Amino acid sequence: MKIFIISGEASGDLHGANLAKALCAQNPDLELQGWGGELMENQGVKVLKHYKELAFMGFAEVVANLRTIRANFALCKEQIADFQPDAVILIDYPGFNLRMAEFIKERGIKVFYYISPQVWAWKESRVKKIKKLVDRMFVILPFEKDFYAKHHYDVDFVGHPLLDAIDPDAEESSAFRKLNGLTDAPIMALLPGSRRQEISRMLPIMCDMKTHFPDHQFVIGGLRHADQSLYEVAGSDVKIVFDQTYPLFLNADIGMVTSGTATLEAALHGLPQVVCYKGGAISYWIARMLVKIKYISLVNLIMDREIVTELIQSDLNTTKLLQELKKLESAEDRGTVLADYKSLKEKLGGGGASQRTASLMLKILQETN
Repeated sequence: MKIFIISGEASGDLHGANLAKALCAQNPDLELQGWGGELMENQGVKVLKHYKELAFMGFAEVVANLRTIRANFALCKEQIADFQPDAVILIDYPGFNLRMAEFIKERGIKVFYYISPQVWAWKESRVKKIKKLVDRMFVILPFEKDFYAKHHYDVDFVGHPLLDAIDPDAEESSAFRKLNGLTDAPIMALLPGSRRQEISRMLPIMCDMKTHFPDHQFVIGGLRHADQSLYEVAGSDVKIVFDQTYPLFLNADIGMVTSGTATLEAALHGLPQVVCYKGGAISYWIARMLVKIKYISLVNLIMDREIVTELIQSDLNTTKLLQELKKLESAEDRGTVLADYKSLKEKLGGGGASQRTASLMLKILQETN
């Protein structure tokens, strides 16, 4: 049996890797190919295109890279046609994956979608396309099953895969500090994102906080695949730890986290945080016209209330960021946040999302082959 997996981002690589591991554990004879990164490759997926070549953020950036995006579509179609898989698993990344679904469906290949596009936030009309093109949707947020039910589309809620990726028994360790040349001083974690545009916009603002927290050591959660020159703005007095996000979360005292999967990862590790986001002016203006959600962080969306502060666009400035970070130094505010995090974990359900999803996918394929 052959399966092709398409992941276009770092988070998709993580979840794709855990899913690939579960699939192979349940069927060792599987042949896996796809688009992703090192994590998927380490779990037996033959990666034909790295996600770092696919990440374009915002409307304006996408338009500027249309030629490259078209070339990527053509290449992916060619690779799927050559591989002739029994199924294609699409992981999030909707701008690309929903278009690819048309091609896959036309060729009579099973289409599985793991981690739903955020159609509940914007472009709700895409539900019609999903119902037409996707054979089975596997959702990871508890409210998504009810959302799709309103559109008469039955989906499987499998739980959130981050609960598989995070070790609930892990503890803070002096080994992390020693390995990275850190002192015993409190750590301020800086998560500027994974895309070039995110890092270039977020990091300077985050680094502006250095003089206001002289007792903290500032540590960037960096990514080796990113352009290393983007981190130079931080200066020599800011440490960078590469590909050690989870240990950083466990050891940090407070975090400044760019909106995205990292906000949920920080919460599940018990890190009080301020959620930061600043996009291009044109992209942000368009998004405001189209997006219809109250919050941008997964933490607040899942809880349906603000349990972590979000500083967006013009609100992401030195004055407001400093104010919110100072609040998280107080025992009372930290206690409230940590109690809310506990409720968040309960809402997400137990672990085992990858195993459940793999079992459902393989069962469907065995019944139809």
